[in-house]
Amino acid sequence: MSLVQTRKKTRTLRVGGVPVGGDAPISVQSMTNTRTEDVAATVAQIHRLEEVGCEIVRVAVPGMEAAEAIAAIKKEITIPLIADIHFDHRLAIAAAEHGADALRINPGNIGSREKVIKVVSCAKERGLPIRIGVNAGSLSQEILDRFDGVTPEAMVASAMENIRILEELDFFDIKISLKASDVTRTVEAYRLLSGQVDYPLHVGVTEAGSLFPGVVKSSIGIGMLLAEGIGDTIRVSLTRDPVEEIRVGQEILKSLELRRFGPEIVSCPTCGRCNIDLFSIVEQVEQALLGRKTPVKIAIMGCVVNGPGEAREADIGVAGGHGIGILFEKGKVVKKFPEDQLVEVLLAAIDAFEKK
Repeated sequence: MSLVQTRKKTRTLRVGGVPVGGDAPISVQSMTNTRTEDVAATVAQIHRLEEVGCEIVRVAVPGMEAAEAIAAIKKEITIPLIADIHFDHRLAIAAAEHGADALRINPGNIGSREKVIKVVSCAKERGLPIRIGVNAGSLSQEILDRFDGVTPEAMVASAMENIRILEELDFFDIKISLKASDVTRTVEAYRLLSGQVDYPLHVGVTEAGSLFPGVVKSSIGIGMLLAEGIGDTIRVSLTRDPVEEIRVGQEILKSLELRRFGPEIVSCPTCGRCNIDLFSIVEQVEQALLGRKTPVKIAIMGCVVNGPGEAREADIGVAGGHGIGILFEKGKVVKKFPEDQLVEVLLAAIDAFEKK
């Protein structure tokens, strides 16, 4: 029995040139943390995200200057851009008019029905999908009173109310997210919603925190949902450089064998037999391979005695100790060399593998 269940079939929509839902690959996205109106800084950050494989990027639109900056940003990037809107319907319309590929809104806080109609009409004219983004911290007071607080049921009720608003306007290019800052409520909310709708779901744990707690929360929460076949796009929310969000998201998908993203590095946890600076070597190789696309499994081991055998499933690997380095392929030693050349020899072998 497979750990990962068959992914639930959802409707398909397009965010720019990226298909979402249906049989499309689960895409990895992030959000910039620059001031969107600072076009140069925002473009520079998006370029860094593109280099590591970000497939969709979201930008905050807190004011009209940010909405208007989208046009200039779009000219310089290759991935689709989602405009993140709160409260002011005019910002959603301006973002769409200036080239956003999708809108992230909460129809319930945009204002009157007339304002929502204007946003939906604008999105329809341009063929833009709308993501309904429900956060545990921004539920209406009426919902909170009805469900006695922030519960998974309350989050789903909020989502369904907002879905109905768009459906009543004959708008169905909808993606939905339901995020809380804790894993249990997030997972239960998505489970409940997934059983009620066939719209694509964007999954993640919001406000997950700094690197260590954020990675743990996101890996467990997103991983549980993906293993249950729930989720069409993902974002790992970290109080870090957004580039780290992409790397973690890709690792989650790779770990569940849902997608492959370039090289995969495995390394031993080190023990008393290790007498090389394995931490530094792994870090050097990781940095050198950022942005590489060829799927290759690489092992970096701290013991020449056990390393090749323990990592026999790796396409290429190195191990070192006592001044000696070895290069192995599928567990078989193919070369010996001085230990201080471990990184150099491994990177050369990876280059050769990619050219095969």
